[in-house]
Amino acid sequence: MSFNSEPHENQTGGETSESFGEILSQFQKSHSHKTKGGQQLQGTVISVTAEAVVFDIGYKSEGILPLAALQGEALKPGDKLLVSIKGRDADGYYELSRFKAERPTDWSALEKAFAEKSAVLGTVTAVVKGGFSVDVGVRAFMPASRSGVSDPAQMESLVGQEIRCRIIKLDVADEDVVVDRRTIAEEEERAAKDRRYSQIQEGETISGVVRSLTDYGAFVDIGGVDALLHVADISWSRVGKPADVLSVGQQIEVKILKISQEGEKRRVSVGLKQLQPHPWDSVSGKYKIGDRVRGTVTRLADFGAFVELEPGIEGLIHISEMSWAKSKVRKASDVVKQGESVEAIILGLNPAERRMSLGLKQALGDPWADAAERYRVGFVVEGPVTNLQKFGAFVQIAEGIEGMIHVSHISAEKRINQPGDVLRTGQMVRAQVLAVDPEKRQIRLGMKQLVPTGLDEYLAEHNEGDTVTGRLMDDTGEQARVELGEGIYATYKISAPTGTKNEVSQSKADLSALTSMLQARWKGSFKAPAQPEAVRAGQVRSFRIVKLDRASKSIELELA
Repeated sequence: MSFNSEPHENQTGGETSESFGEILSQFQKSHSHKTKGGQQLQGTVISVTAEAVVFDIGYKSEGILPLAALQGEALKPGDKLLVSIKGRDADGYYELSRFKAERPTDWSALEKAFAEKSAVLGTVTAVVKGGFSVDVGVRAFMPASRSGVSDPAQMESLVGQEIRCRIIKLDVADEDVVVDRRTIAEEEERAAKDRRYSQIQEGETISGVVRSLTDYGAFVDIGGVDALLHVADISWSRVGKPADVLSVGQQIEVKILKISQEGEKRRVSVGLKQLQPHPWDSVSGKYKIGDRVRGTVTRLADFGAFVELEPGIEGLIHISEMSWAKSKVRKASDVVKQGESVEAIILGLNPAERRMSLGLKQALGDPWADAAERYRVGFVVEGPVTNLQKFGAFVQIAEGIEGMIHVSHISAEKRINQPGDVLRTGQMVRAQVLAVDPEKRQIRLGMKQLVPTGLDEYLAEHNEGDTVTGRLMDDTGEQARVELGEGIYATYKISAPTGTKNEVSQSKADLSALTSMLQARWKGSFKAPAQPEAVRAGQVRSFRIVKLDRASKSIELELA
């Protein structure tokens, strides 16, 4: 059958007064009588536009279902869906609804709908005090609290709309009808969610829209169902706040990780990072033990600091690997700060367990490697007292290097019972290096050695080659001690015997009477007897200084 918009002649040859529009209108009216309002039938999706879905419902005209009625459910051409016809629009398309609902035509129909608690169609006619006026065949009242909207602008926009509602009060005598739209909307939402839950599966990749953001994650609308995208599942790298990488309204692809039900609540967890390869899968080919790496401190814990080398790859610097100093690091924040860039050495690597241990102090180099060269015996060092014990005090002379001052080497003036009597933690002190043992990582220091003594004055006033006077104290067979003054001693190496000149007498001599004499004569010269005298303990003789070491405070002599 075809229609022509031009006027045409009737059988008598005259023109009819009916236009094409009138004829089409009559056709649509006659056709609509064949379709009962609210009748459900199966429709097939023909196309999906930005605002609606077009269905083939078996009639000459297609049906139109607004996208809002799908509540996020995704449809594509060929999909089938049960719909009901609400009416016709101005263009001749059938207006469709997802749910079956009839418009009551009389009071008996209202009573039936009320008794069966079935949904009915109504048209919002006006906003009145406390709610809305709704035409459901008769005038009905819908409280604002039962409308599903509360904002004044939303309330005004509801006027003129056709709604599905349920009669919650009916008094035929008083013609009093009260309807509820919110309950129907909530039921429809639950039904839509149930359908959506039945359509999704764990492991599936799906498109969604970020609906809201919180500190712990983002809620993503995946077609009428809200899914939680936890902050830990956004990226393989650490994300401080979801708002740093996501925005409301952003469309994203996510993977469904878990669908669970707790009582009446169903929860869906999704992940964004799971759609990308895990960074640890390529770690074995990129990193190895001993590598020097650089990263950013992402978080601090009591036991150490986590350092991100690249997105998704973190290593742990334990507090024991932060400093060479013997004094333990109490907390990681004493050494590093969050957000700080640091260099470290890879100490351990376990890709299977996705663990990496790092060392901060190793990247700085072992300070004991050249300690023997930097701190030779006799050198003077300075540093703070780090620890006090009964036997001595520990002094930090460099990062990772501590020396120990024994209590007997603190003062030459008085006897010290314990270091705490004269020293305190944090006090800066100067000391002389007495011994170095790099293997044991030990350095012995002395403070009293820096206080000038008679020996210091003697060393300052004499040089190698000088002739001095001293008293032989004793001998050990190969060498003897020589007293040059009070508290000043030198070593005399005994030569092989050649007669009696250098022969030390084995007899014991009086060793108690010459100290005062030596103090008066040690700077002067001494004339030896005309005849060589046998060398023996207790003798006062002239000696020549053959070696004078001011650093070690040692003097070696020979007979003059």
